[in-house]
Amino acid sequence: MNKEFASLGLKPALLDNLETLGFTQMTDIQAGSLPAILQGKDVVAKAKTGSGKTAAFGLGLLQNLQVERFRIQSLVLCPTRELAEQVAEEIRRLARGIHNIKVLTLCGGVPMGPQIGSLEHGAHIIVGTPGRIIDHLSRQRLDLSEVNTLVLDEADRMLDMGFEDEMASVIRHIPTNRQTLLFSATYPDTIAQISAQVQTNPVQVSVDAAHDTSSIEQIFFEVDEAHRIQAVAALLSHYQPESAIIFCNTKIACQEVADELISLGVSALALHGDLEQKDRTQVLTRFANKSASVLIATDVASRGLDVKEVNAVISYQITPDPEVHIHRIGRTGRADAKGLALTLVSPKEMARANAIEDYQGSKVKWLGIQSIRFHQNRLVEPEFVTICIDGGKKDKLRPGDILGALTKDAEVPNDDVGKINVTTTHTYVAIKTRSVKRSLKQFNEGKLKGRKFKARKLG
Repeated sequence: MNKEFASLGLKPALLDNLETLGFTQMTDIQAGSLPAILQGKDVVAKAKTGSGKTAAFGLGLLQNLQVERFRIQSLVLCPTRELAEQVAEEIRRLARGIHNIKVLTLCGGVPMGPQIGSLEHGAHIIVGTPGRIIDHLSRQRLDLSEVNTLVLDEADRMLDMGFEDEMASVIRHIPTNRQTLLFSATYPDTIAQISAQVQTNPVQVSVDAAHDTSSIEQIFFEVDEAHRIQAVAALLSHYQPESAIIFCNTKIACQEVADELISLGVSALALHGDLEQKDRTQVLTRFANKSASVLIATDVASRGLDVKEVNAVISYQITPDPEVHIHRIGRTGRADAKGLALTLVSPKEMARANAIEDYQGSKVKWLGIQSIRFHQNRLVEPEFVTICIDGGKKDKLRPGDILGALTKDAEVPNDDVGKINVTTTHTYVAIKTRSVKRSLKQFNEGKLKGRKFKARKLG
């Protein structure tokens, strides 16, 4: 199989930009799906998060796009705002070599006003969540009558989150004479049913769902149901991960585990569907900034989560789906780093553990939880604190402005400044604990771009 992008017959501007981005060889999912996508065929592609699927459908959209026709020509539906924003950003990055392409994100959890204004100015590509797309359609602010390409990204999670009716409602507003691309990390029967309803003779592409787990040490522990929380706390103090994700099967368990761990002194945050969008953004930012050591999440809530350095994954409850288990543990051991995957199994859940062994084709290592004790003084304290500034891109703030104010004006050591994330309305800055007071004083008493902004510590 030829994996050179140059073999695809892409527009010169796309090829030149791919070269500047350092993309020369296609990933497996790109090599398997792009030829069919570029031929205008419907495609069902099964591939894990991080496999390069966004570039696969993104290049297809951009190759097909007629820039001079300022109409909505492509729609990408995603399950969460975070994923939608990531997808839109990646499409913009791929489109850098082509002038005047407008990609618009329409998601819930943010004010409707700016989206209405943007829609009035038009767009070529819409990326959004089903609920917010329907809001705009129902108020006749959005016209999808000229869409020729529809992408359902992470379709399995959209179904898990109960978006089936909303997806169907959106699709009714799109011409039937279109190309439909369906991307999914897993392939349950429900996906096959959706494909049959919305696609025509789709090309099936599947990339092995199993992550490369050779760099991940997997250990299973048998626990009594009543002792799960104590077991998780003991594992955190014993293995001392700087960054860990704990997976629960339900959002109720997720919040309960977070509350209990916080009471034991663990630097923990919960991520689940009941959070307001602002709180969700702050949770994800604090965890990615390493100003919280532990994130407790459901599988659905964690989709679109892009944190590269996760030392350990703990399954507080074992998942009934072995494929989901593989996705969980694939969050650790990335980029040649060593990873640790710890799974708690009650006596009633042994059949699930056996199913995972069968799916992996190998036995897992079992250890006794009784020998592992909780010691509060061994818990890892986060190295950073996140500061939130009430100003962002709309105020023309850039990461360089923040860094300059800290290192030059406040004389904060360069090494004490971590990630700087500038969003539309807020800026999040990771600062080492020893420099937090100095940084807050600079932000609240000094100026950025000649203006005063309020800043506060999160958490």
